[in-house]
Amino acid sequence: MKNTIAERITDFIKLFPPFDHLPHHDLYQLAEEISVVYLDKDESLYNQGKPPKEHFYMVNQGAIRVYRHDGENSIEVEMCDEGDVLGLRPLIVQENYTLNAKAYEETIVYAIPIKIFNDKFENNNKVSKYLITRFASNSVAKFSQADNEKIFADYKRTTQTDYFSSKISLLMNSAIHCDQEATIKQAATIMSENKISSIFVINKERPIGIITNKDLLHKVATGTFGIDQNVKEIMSSPVVCASPNVSIAEGQIIMLKNKIGNVCVTKDGTPQSTLSGILTQQDIVASLSNNPAVLMKQINRARTISRLRELRQQLNQLLQRYINQHFSFTHTLTVVAELNETITEKTVEISLKELGKTPPVKFSFFSMGSQARKEQLVPTDQDNGMIFEDVPDDRLEETRSFFTGFAKIINKNLHAIGYEYCPAEMMASNPTWCLSKREWESQFKDWIFNPNEKNILLSAIFFDFNYVFGDRQLVKDMSTIVHENTKNNPRFFMFMSKDALKSPSPLGFFRQFLVDQDGVHKDQFNIKQRALMPLIDAARILTLQHDLQGINNTAERYYKLRELEPQNAEIYEACAYAFKALLKYKTKNGLMTLGEDDGKFIKLEHLSKSEKVKLRRCFKPIKSIQEVITLRFQPIL
Repeated sequence: MKNTIAERITDFIKLFPPFDHLPHHDLYQLAEEISVVYLDKDESLYNQGKPPKEHFYMVNQGAIRVYRHDGENSIEVEMCDEGDVLGLRPLIVQENYTLNAKAYEETIVYAIPIKIFNDKFENNNKVSKYLITRFASNSVAKFSQADNEKIFADYKRTTQTDYFSSKISLLMNSAIHCDQEATIKQAATIMSENKISSIFVINKERPIGIITNKDLLHKVATGTFGIDQNVKEIMSSPVVCASPNVSIAEGQIIMLKNKIGNVCVTKDGTPQSTLSGILTQQDIVASLSNNPAVLMKQINRARTISRLRELRQQLNQLLQRYINQHFSFTHTLTVVAELNETITEKTVEISLKELGKTPPVKFSFFSMGSQARKEQLVPTDQDNGMIFEDVPDDRLEETRSFFTGFAKIINKNLHAIGYEYCPAEMMASNPTWCLSKREWESQFKDWIFNPNEKNILLSAIFFDFNYVFGDRQLVKDMSTIVHENTKNNPRFFMFMSKDALKSPSPLGFFRQFLVDQDGVHKDQFNIKQRALMPLIDAARILTLQHDLQGINNTAERYYKLRELEPQNAEIYEACAYAFKALLKYKTKNGLMTLGEDDGKFIKLEHLSKSEKVKLRRCFKPIKSIQEVITLRFQPIL
């Protein structure tokens, strides 16, 4: 007689990797050995530092928060929900748990015995490939069958350097260095003898700078500096550092953000402590086959817009692979955002060469909206602007004309790469958004001190901006202007909160989804407008109120608010989780409809009952955060 529970488990796990292409008979035999675990809210599944259990887990219903303790801080790694696998790596490499897992809400998980799993699937090629790609591979192009056989040949060895959990101390090498009193000739001799491309400069065993082959080429070989001068004359400082205890993934993020090829490893992760070693992109590539560093390198080397278009398409493939393989969405979001930003930066650089003229004054090209918040995964339309140094009134229009002409080339090239023109012309090529520093200050003050409906709408768009290319200080000055003029400005916050509340709960009275009533998207659910934007708008207002500068990402804003307002910590954490879950769903939908829209319109008939339940669960924090906004700012609705 059939075991109905095993049948139900089989029907569920066969929908998700690594079980989605395996024979039903084998899955049923495994399902007979699987235990069902019920967890109350905040109940632990496993704990950091503890020996691994005999099972790994798959979430059936609910959500599991995965995080780690770093001193007194709790750092969230991922929120796992339906179909996500967790707790497998410690069983494979036979080490203690490096992370904590706790139920975010009432949750059901399947406990899968590792011994039975190994007995049945250890030699299964498809399972081995999944495990490798899930925890290690970051390839940027599809592999041929021959490539696959090479890359995944040594399953046991490769998983020893797990991308997300292994520490960079596992890969780092000894750092070659010289004393701060050394000459450039002495440093170059050490580099030559050791056949290395960079050398650290130290003072009492602490790194104070770094010299690379590029420094020798551009600063010494050109005659700018003599070989007998002190190394401090040409070194780059301060040094970008990391602790030996951060993961390989975190080490790579540090390199991507700083656009460098190596990171200095010190005892406590700061330049004020002892030099321990060096981690390079090559170390990571060698240990993990392929990863985003390869794509980043190709982007930085690109010389044409057509090449950048090819690389942007490869980035889409990378994103698709990460989503399909259930990579940490937090990590996916960070990696794709950094690569996407570098493509935009490179586009501006190529456009400036295409222009063939030297800008008359300092300028900065900046992004707005989802790209500025580092939330743009599937390409959307362009939102950008230009700020240039103040000039005398008689030169203002001439200078603006130069930069709008430059911006037209940038916008044209971004369009060629795959970023559509903004229908509302919120682009730097529009003279309205190509302004001097003084004009931007006047514009921001007008929006802030005259908060009518149009000005508030523009504030919501333009207050999320991020530097891309040019003089970074100009963009920093813009941010200062915004924060100085919104501080202690209750009237502005009252109007802004009214705008943020214009989209109520996405559910109607009978808990049905509120859909578009007419137009080409009739009867479809707009996940961006009805679910994501209320969370984005609320986070922006609260961030401004707390005068938090330099934090644009919506989830990161909520995590910071959680620290600042412990009394509302549960609400802010729920908002961060809901936002990432909704953005992940929009991204998956956008990848399926690539070329039609960016995934914001969802056809409800394509959703399963389980998917609808998950979406409704993400809507709950919207009501809570809107209640916080209403009570705090008292908008006149």
